[in-house]
Amino acid sequence: MQIRPVINITGYLAMVMGVLMLVCGVVDAFGGRQSGQVFFLDGLIVLLLSTCVVLATTVGSIRFMDRRQAFLLTTLVWSVLPAVGAVPFVLGIPHASLVDAYFEAMSGMTTTGSTVFHGLEDLPHGVLLWRGILQWLGGLGIVIVAMIFLPAMRVGGMQFFLTEGFDTLGKIMPRAMDIAMSLLGVYILLTLACLLSYMAFHMDPFDATVHAMTTISTGGFSTSDASFAPFKGPLEYVSSAFMILASFPLVRLVQLMGGRPSHLFRDPQVRAYIQLLVLCCGLLVLYRMALHQGTFPDVLRETVFNVVTLFSGTGYASEDITRWGGFALTIVFIAGLIGGCTGSTACSVKIFRWLVLWQSIKQMLLQMRSPSAVIPLRLANKRLEMDVIDSVMAFFTLFILTLGLTSVGIALTGLSFQTSVTAAWTSVANIGPAFGEAVGASGSLEAFPATAKWIMIFGMLAGRLEILSLYVLFTRRFWTG
Repeated sequence: MQIRPVINITGYLAMVMGVLMLVCGVVDAFGGRQSGQVFFLDGLIVLLLSTCVVLATTVGSIRFMDRRQAFLLTTLVWSVLPAVGAVPFVLGIPHASLVDAYFEAMSGMTTTGSTVFHGLEDLPHGVLLWRGILQWLGGLGIVIVAMIFLPAMRVGGMQFFLTEGFDTLGKIMPRAMDIAMSLLGVYILLTLACLLSYMAFHMDPFDATVHAMTTISTGGFSTSDASFAPFKGPLEYVSSAFMILASFPLVRLVQLMGGRPSHLFRDPQVRAYIQLLVLCCGLLVLYRMALHQGTFPDVLRETVFNVVTLFSGTGYASEDITRWGGFALTIVFIAGLIGGCTGSTACSVKIFRWLVLWQSIKQMLLQMRSPSAVIPLRLANKRLEMDVIDSVMAFFTLFILTLGLTSVGIALTGLSFQTSVTAAWTSVANIGPAFGEAVGASGSLEAFPATAKWIMIFGMLAGRLEILSLYVLFTRRFWTG
C-alpha cells in the first residue's frame, strides 16, 4: 500500500490548521491578550512541520485512491489532526495536561462536545475561537468523508448512497472536488445564516461566531461553563432550528438550494427524524406539565431545545435535565442513540441504519408467516441489497460491543455505574454531556482519571469514524492486502 499520498493529504490539512492558529492569534492580539503570541508560535511551528511533510511526500497529482488508502486516511486525519489541535491548549492554558489537551481536541474534531476544562469565561478569546474552529472543521470533514469515501468503502450501509452519484473512488479528482465544494458552500451558508440569526437576537458577535460554528457542526462547545443557559429565550428556538437543519443530509440541502426541494421532503430519513423529534418532545412536554415543572411556554421551549440538542448530538444544555425525572432521562438517552441523518454533521447510529433495521425486522416477521415468499427489502422505493443489510447489522453489532466495553473499561477506573454508562454513551455516540458524581457542576470531566479519558478518546474516534472504518485497521489482512 502506498502510504505517501495519505500522509501528503494529512500534511496539507495540518497546514490549514496552522493558518487558522494564526487567525486565533490575531483575535487575541486585538484583544490585548499575550496568549496571541502562543497562537502565532504554534501556527508557525505547525506550518513549518506540515510543509516539510508535504514536500517530503509529494508524488504528483493524486488521481486514484484505493479502499485501503481511504480507510487509512480517514483514521489518520482524525487521529493526527487532534494532536495538532491540542498544541494551543498545552501552551495556552495553564496546567493543561497532555491527555486533557488531546481529549479536548479530539472532542472538538469529532464534534462530541465533552470538555475537561472549566472557567471557560476566563479563557482567552483565541482559545474559545479555536475550540469552535476545531468543531467546525470536524463537522465539515466528516460530511465530506461520509459522502465521498465511506459509501464506496462499504461502511455501515453507506454504499446505499452510491445511488446519489457519489461513487468517487478510482476517480478522486475532479469529481470528489466538485462534491466537496458543493458541500462546503452549503456548510458556509448555513454557518453565516446561523451567525446572523444569533446576532439578530442580540447575541454578542464573538459568542455568535463561536456558537454558529458549533451549532452547524452539531458540536456543542460553548463560551461559558453554563453552556447555552445564558441565552435562554427565543435564541433556544433559533438554535434548535439550525441544529435540525444541520442534522439533515447536506446533499439534500444542496439539492434544495439548487431548486429541487422534493428530494429533501421525500427523504425517508428526514421524515422519520422529524416524526421522532415531535414524538419525543410531545411526550416530555406532557410528562413535565403533569409534574407541574413550569408554565407551558417555558416547558415547551426548554424541552424542544434540550431534546433537539441531544437528538442531533450537539450537546448544548440550557437546563439540568437530571431534574426532569427518570422518564425524561430515559427518553433523552434513547434519543442520543438514534442520532440524526446519514450524510449530516450529526452523530450516533443515525436514522438510516434504524430504518434498515426496522425493515429487516418486518421482513423477518413476514418471512416467518410465509416462508416460501420472496420479500425484498425496500427503502425510499429502492431495493436494499444484502451487502447494505449485512454492513448495517455489522455496524449495530460493533456499536453495541464498543458501547459495552467502553462502559466496562471506564467503570474499572473507579467511576460509578451511572457515570461510566453515560460517559460511554456520550463518547461512542459523540453526544457531549455525561451525568454522575464525578462530573463537575459545569459539566466538565476534569475529575475523570486519565485512563478513563483515554478510553473515551478511543470511543469518540470509533464513533465518529462509523466504527467499521476504524476496526478494519486492526485486521492483519488489511495490511497484507
